[in-house]
Amino acid sequence: MFAIVEIAGLQYKVEQDQKLFVNRLKGDKGAKVSFDKVLLTVNGATTVGAPAVSGIQVDAEILDHIQADKVIIFKKKRRKGYSKKNGHRQQLTQIQITGITGFDGAKKSEKKEAAKSEAKTVKAEPKEAASTSNADRDTVNFSEDHELNYHLKKNELSQSKDNRETLITLGKELKSELGKNILTHAEVDALIEKNIAQFKEVKK
Repeated sequence: MFAIVEIAGLQYKVEQDQKLFVNRLKGDKGAKVSFDKVLLTVNGATTVGAPAVSGIQVDAEILDHIQADKVIIFKKKRRKGYSKKNGHRQQLTQIQITGITGFDGAKKSEKKEAAKSEAKTVKAEPKEAASTSNADRDTVNFSEDHELNYHLKKNELSQSKDNRETLITLGKELKSELGKNILTHAEVDALIEKNIAQFKEVKK
């Protein structure tokens, strides 16, 4: 079991009883500290945070405050008579990981999130079904003139208002006869062919 945790602006891979040096932390020797910005955990299964894993906490104990080895910073510009030398010793804190806790809480929060996502999916299904039915292009909408004109033109009939009204009347009769609320394009074409004599004008 291990975790990736952010401590004082840097990320570390930590395990139980591990000792490591981090940027200077507040607190005296022997003080207990905890870090809740856990980015990833591996405990049988891998959990990746977004950005942090909810409910997980890394506990540690401060062992000592020290200074790192000196780093020399030397600057020089040749032929300019310029040179500068500085030294720096980073302030560090040595800590020991005492535990990685909260896995039970994390599992509960994951279950809650999964339940919420399932509920959203269930609510979204009727909308998807409605959009699918609205997008059904196999049926004829008798309130749209362009659909009626399409079938009249297809059967070499004039796209006049009288012919559209005749087609609407025939469509209502066929719907009542079949007990349906909608008709397919094939049914409308067959209806026109069967009642071609009732249409007043042919295509010019």
